[in-house]
Amino acid sequence: MTGFTVEATDGVIGQVDRHVDQPGRQHLVVDTGVWVFGKSVLIPAGAVTRIDREAGTVTVGHSKDQVKEAPQFTTDSQTTDPAYLNEVGAYYATLDTGSQL
Repeated sequence: MTGFTVEATDGVIGQVDRHVDQPGRQHLVVDTGVWVFGKSVLIPAGAVTRIDREAGTVTVGHSKDQVKEAPQFTTDSQTTDPAYLNEVGAYYATLDTGSQL
């Protein structure tokens, strides 16, 4: 999925920089380009609602603002940090229930 365009419910977020398909740690690291000042965001696999391999797109079931407000992704070491992954997962789970943090 590297290079796929990532779309939120209200527009394009960026491109998949890499993905991890390890059980319990499945996620995408998305390069947001200039949208979030050149930063990347980590999106758990559970937030993905659709993958269109022909079109090269991944769709997430949240808005751009919701993705932007997720716990900040700063270093690659966070992709193997259980505490950070749990924090991100809990954030998205809260969105799925419609609750506020």
